[in-house]
Order: sequence, then C-alpha cells, then structure tokens
Amino acid sequence: MENLHIKSKQTVSDIVRSDYRTADVFRKHNINFCCSGEVTVQEACDIRDIDYLKVLQELEDAMRTITLPNSLQFSSWKMDFLADYISNVHHAYLYSSLPNLELRLEAFINGHKKKYPALVQLQETFIELARVLIPHCKQEDEVIFPYIKQIDAAYRRKEPYGNLFVRTLRKPLSCVGGIHDEISELLQELRMNANQFNYPNQACTNHQVIYHMLREFHDDLVQHMHLENNILYPQARKIEEELLNN
Repeated sequence: MENLHIKSKQTVSDIVRSDYRTADVFRKHNINFCCSGEVTVQEACDIRDIDYLKVLQELEDAMRTITLPNSLQFSSWKMDFLADYISNVHHAYLYSSLPNLELRLEAFINGHKKKYPALVQLQETFIELARVLIPHCKQEDEVIFPYIKQIDAAYRRKEPYGNLFVRTLRKPLSCVGGIHDEISELLQELRMNANQFNYPNQACTNHQVIYHMLREFHDDLVQHMHLENNILYPQARKIEEELLNN
C-alpha cells in the first residue's frame, strides 16, 4: 500500500529525513530510525509484529501540515481572543514540546559531545530558555492574560470603574519587558550555538531530527513573541492609559 506521502520502498530513515515529525511515530513503536533504519516501514512492522496500516496512518497524521493564511490580520483580533489564541496554541506547544525536546537533547548530547563539543553550550542555552519560559508562560496564563481581559472588557463596556482595575492591578505588565528581553537574547544565543540550525553534513538522522525540532521551536517562539510584543501588550498598555485618563 502506498499513499500521498510514503512510498512502499522508502526506508524508515529516508522517511524521517524527509519529514522529521515522523520520528515520534517510529519512536512510539520502538522502531529505530537512525542507525538501523535502512528497512521499509512494512519490514519494520513485520519484524515487531505491529499493525502496518495503523503505523502508516499515524505517519500520515504526523506529516499533515496546517497553515494559516498570510493575509490573517492578528492586529484586528479582539484582545481576549488573541490572549486565548496565544495561550491555547503557543503556550500549549511550549508546555508539551519543551520537556520532550530537553530529554532528547540530553540523550543525544551525552553520546555525541566528544564528536560535537559545541552541543554542550547549545544544551545549556536551551535548558536556560526552558527555565525562563515555563514559569513566565504560566504567569501569563494565570495572571497577566486574565488582567488584560478584565481591562479590555471594562474599556469596551465603558465601565466607570475601569481605572480602578489599572490602578490596583497594573503591576503584571511592568515585568514583561525585561523577561521578554532575556528570552530574545537566549533565543539569539540558541541560533548561534546551533549554527542557525544547519546540522553538519555527516550528521546522523537523529541529529537532523533534533535540529529540525529546534528550528520548529525557534520559529514558533518568534511568532509567539511577535504577537505579544507587537500586538497584545502595546494594545493593553494603550487601554491602561486611556482608562487612567478617563
């Protein structure tokens, strides 16, 4: 059986090299996609007595791409919807991907740091990013975003007590700038340590997968930070000022 993405004669390693997202499927079924990946999916499933069609469907699902139109105007979204979008898309992605990627980095680098000593600094930078990002995202979800929704609702309803929210609760936004500057610096350092996510020519399949995952993490965080720094927080500060002046 062949389908849109996978051909019957493709090896496991070929499939992972063509789309790194399939690595999770093979790992789930204990199918080695790196050093012992020169077998077809059918052969790998037969060896392990795994349902080939089920694995094929999981691979297709993993390779599915969801895109947003370039014409999408985030700046026109209501603030409460934008905050929910950031929380349910970008924050949710970080909560699930950071622990997984950190474990993969550790396992890979432990066995390859002699050959690629620069990876040690890459790992340290990533760990520091995770250390900063997780509590910051939780603070946004639990404190900052609810505050933004409160002042936005008060502003849109022209509530006479809206300025009281700002006077008593405006502190959440005051600490965001410094944390985001730190995240941006660490992200730049990550790019540098990963050679702009260009892996060496002799990199094994697992090495390639990790770099693809790091690029995905980087690109998602860049979009995430853009939505907050350039749209959500400037709008929130503008509302704060207008409520205080009323």
